[in-house]
Amino acid sequence: MFDRAKQILIAGFCINLCIGILFTWSVFKKALVVNLGWSNAEASLPYTVAIITFSVTLLLAGILQDKFGPKRVLIAGTICSGLGLIASGYITSPTQLIFTFGILAGGGIGFSYACLSPAAMKWFHPSKRGLVNGLIAAGFGLAGVYLAPLLTSLIASYGINYSFNILGIALLCIATPLAFTITNPPANYVPVASTNKEEKKAVVAQAEMRWTDMLKTTQFYSIWIMYLCASSTGLMIIGNITSIAATQANMTDAAHLVVILALFNTSGRVFAGMLCDKIGGLKTLTLSFVLSIANMILFPHYTTHAGLILGMAVAGLCYGTLPAVFPSLAAGFYGLKNYGTNYGVVYTAWGVSGFIGPVIAAAAVDSTGTYELAYFYSATIMGVALVFSVLTKNPAAKTATNTQPEKNESLKVNATA
Repeated sequence: MFDRAKQILIAGFCINLCIGILFTWSVFKKALVVNLGWSNAEASLPYTVAIITFSVTLLLAGILQDKFGPKRVLIAGTICSGLGLIASGYITSPTQLIFTFGILAGGGIGFSYACLSPAAMKWFHPSKRGLVNGLIAAGFGLAGVYLAPLLTSLIASYGINYSFNILGIALLCIATPLAFTITNPPANYVPVASTNKEEKKAVVAQAEMRWTDMLKTTQFYSIWIMYLCASSTGLMIIGNITSIAATQANMTDAAHLVVILALFNTSGRVFAGMLCDKIGGLKTLTLSFVLSIANMILFPHYTTHAGLILGMAVAGLCYGTLPAVFPSLAAGFYGLKNYGTNYGVVYTAWGVSGFIGPVIAAAAVDSTGTYELAYFYSATIMGVALVFSVLTKNPAAKTATNTQPEKNESLKVNATA
């Protein structure tokens, strides 16, 4: 069964490598503006709609996979993503691309992404939950590293329309067959326990919760606010990399900064997942938030190439912490039985942050001509997140004092989340 667990993990990682195309939209955007003569607003709107659709469908997919299992939902998601990309190659107007990429492909990505972590976590012992989440999420972040140069080459050779077609066909041929391999473990499956004494202490008794019960806990609102604040800061940097480089360091070509951020974003997901298993999710978030606040305070002083590399690396590392730790928090606080739905509700914070981050940056630049005010606002909201990370307590701690795990093994969850 452990070999089967590793197969699920590898397949999930590879599927995320295929569907992580949202990180490469800047390449498409540039081609739409330069090659097709679209305005920046027209070229940005499909991406904005895709983020919204991604967030909404992730919640819907979480509900469906809790009920029907991950395989069918995941297959539908990869097919929808591939067809959406292929259809994007035949568009003739911004409105059409909003539908084909923003809604069809964006929805398919949400359906696919929602199924991978829940399925993988059920195959592994709770003491490995952070690492599993980190590795699965790393595939999504790593996609930008190879897709950005690949798409640049494809667009230069075949044009943007054929590039959409090629990407869609490749996704269908690679991700869809892998989707058939993703399943939940058998009902009587018990993950292999760790031999590490500290990791064994990570397991305590806690009842599974539905989303309606989750909303009655104060911890949910703490998690939601922390996710909102941290994501807003990360997306503010990610969405303005090239503009920040041009404004602060007079860099006209900052494409390599995108790759650097993507690499550290990926590394952050794996490292944070491992750290989460060792010291707990809340402590991991606290360390990440402190580092992010320091980075935002220092960002106005990154006026050289080396300084911007450092700033982008730290920003990527901190942002990468989020998709590794927050799924573990949701699973550890509220169980795995209804995890798809529960995490879908938590993930709405990321969808809202997609508005806040760009608004912070736009307001700062429009009013002052620089990003310094955006850094100040980001440091402030990260301070709010830091307070919540320190004050939030794991509900498992209280539950464990009133529960006898030896009488109900099915109630075990990861307290280190």
